[in-house]
Amino acid sequence: MRSSAPRRSVKRTVLLIVLALSLIILGVVAAIIVPILTHSNTGSSGQAIPDGFVSESTAAGADGRTRALEVTNVDGSPAELDSLTPSDELVVSGEGFDAGLGIYVGFCAVPESAEVKPGPCLGGIPEGAETGEAAATEALSSAWITNDWAWRAFATQGYDDAARGSFSVRLTVPEPTVEGLDCTVTRCAIATRSDHTAMKDRVQDMLLPFAFR
Repeated sequence: MRSSAPRRSVKRTVLLIVLALSLIILGVVAAIIVPILTHSNTGSSGQAIPDGFVSESTAAGADGRTRALEVTNVDGSPAELDSLTPSDELVVSGEGFDAGLGIYVGFCAVPESAEVKPGPCLGGIPEGAETGEAAATEALSSAWITNDWAWRAFATQGYDDAARGSFSVRLTVPEPTVEGLDCTVTRCAIATRSDHTAMKDRVQDMLLPFAFR
């Protein structure tokens, strides 16, 4: 009769491997979920939303950072945000942002107060944030920028310089209406806002109002 000891050894080895893999998976899930659940609001970006149409704005946030948001045409000239046309291409750039917090960039309704996140948005939530798939890089009407290791593969791009908190993304102006939002009636802005990992944090909110031609 053959000894059952080798079989028991194999089973024990398999069990240990399965247990180790389970612990690794749980650790990864915890590393992703816990920061989202425990993140606290760090305050406002401090921006006074421009009354008119300007292509750049700066603000000193509650976190001590001075953020700048600028919109240009693809040739680098200041964008005329009072007369946008669908399919126009713009370059949205920022500096001074907290690279530890991901942001969405898009064409969104201006909120009633600084405590409310910008939205809804014409481009919706950027690809990848909802689908869990790598985002497209062309003809974007919204973008997701993050350096977070857990989400970077699904985002549009990372920050250009984490220390400076800088980014630059090329966006295509969408049609002025989607279900629940008409930017020919509602005041809208090219906006940055914290991504889903810090949904209630308003410190990254910067807005530049625009209008369609």
